[in-house]
Amino acid sequence: MAENKNQKQNQINIELDEAVADGIYSNLAIINHSVSEFVVDFVNIMPGRPKSKVKSRIILTPQHAKRLLKALNDNVSRFEAAHGEIKDYEQPPIPMNFGPTGEA
Repeated sequence: MAENKNQKQNQINIELDEAVADGIYSNLAIINHSVSEFVVDFVNIMPGRPKSKVKSRIILTPQHAKRLLKALNDNVSRFEAAHGEIKDYEQPPIPMNFGPTGEA
């Protein structure tokens, strides 16, 4: 009985509102870091448009960034096991002055 009570205390109730549930499309992630944080800017670059805006910015601790890397690796491996290898198509290079700097 006590074990079941502890399980309920350790659960987190996470809510997802409609605006966030719709998501934001991104085909570019710009990653910078400082000693204390990783900053991931998600951008949607459209062909023929010379200017794009950051659509979302996520700031992570280094420990959380490493956990995210592991979780992404695990999920990509499971996806490829079920659906085949994800092809990494050649992309045109992004100019080095594109996006924010690594300072935090």
